[in-house]
Amino acid sequence: MVDIFYKINGQIKVSQSETDFAGLRREDVVWIDLFAPTGDEKRAVEAFLGTEIQSRATAEEIESSSRFKETDNAIFANTNFLLPGPDEYNMEAVSFTLVENTMTTLRDVPLRSFTELQRKMMAVPRLFPNGYWVFVYILDQRVDLDADMIELMSKEIAQYSRRINQEEDINEEFLLDINQLQENTMIVRENIVDKQRLINNLMKSDKYPAELEPRFNVLQQDISSLINHTNFSFERLEYLQDTVVGLINLEQNKIMKIFTLISLLLMPPTLVASFYGMNVDLPLSGFHWAWVLIIAFMLLSLGVVLWVFKKRKML
Repeated sequence: MVDIFYKINGQIKVSQSETDFAGLRREDVVWIDLFAPTGDEKRAVEAFLGTEIQSRATAEEIESSSRFKETDNAIFANTNFLLPGPDEYNMEAVSFTLVENTMTTLRDVPLRSFTELQRKMMAVPRLFPNGYWVFVYILDQRVDLDADMIELMSKEIAQYSRRINQEEDINEEFLLDINQLQENTMIVRENIVDKQRLINNLMKSDKYPAELEPRFNVLQQDISSLINHTNFSFERLEYLQDTVVGLINLEQNKIMKIFTLISLLLMPPTLVASFYGMNVDLPLSGFHWAWVLIIAFMLLSLGVVLWVFKKRKML
């Protein structure tokens, strides 16, 4: 699917057919959004722009040369957009192509930031004089969404902290949940750093309008604060993980202490029982009431051991 946003009489109109390129001038087209396009749609956009659009495989590469590339008449930029799931986050690659004042985006999944921006373009067209402004608004909305995800993760971390303080369900499953949250935090941080690299590379170019530099500086400051926040969240999760491991170890030590204590308490009675269980003549073995004294001696030895443990505060 292709959405072509172009200016006419101060308004922004949208077309959804690649055949409309024949009646449009490049300077009037602000944004071309390719959403899971067909081969014909992609070739029509490339012919209209006079340049090749990067493939999805190129957009997913992590090398700096693949994430940002500049030619004489175009800028190619690739970044990842984070999609939150029920348990984990997924990153989807989005490719940007800026030719003169026209921006083209290539994506394979629906993105809320794109949908919201399209509605805003139709409502307030004066805010989007060219494709560079559309690009900045997309990044701005994306950073806001990343900030919302970081805030949600901070609330989750606070909930885990309260559960630890109240000693609720502190077990291996709880530890795995914290590990998954750590993984999500690393993914979010990686996604934010990717935006930072993209803006840094773009600001080195001389193609973007000078009036956008203050907006880029604000985005850089926002991204830096988000990176600091994710670093703090990760350190907090490491602290919670260490605390949970410590509590689990303490609980296991308590269980082992109980078993050890029981074994030590039963050792003297067991020794007495074993001694009188031998098939030899022993003191009191000739009396039919000897078993009463043996049991009493066993209980006495048990009491002595218990008293020694309590006196030394080993219980």
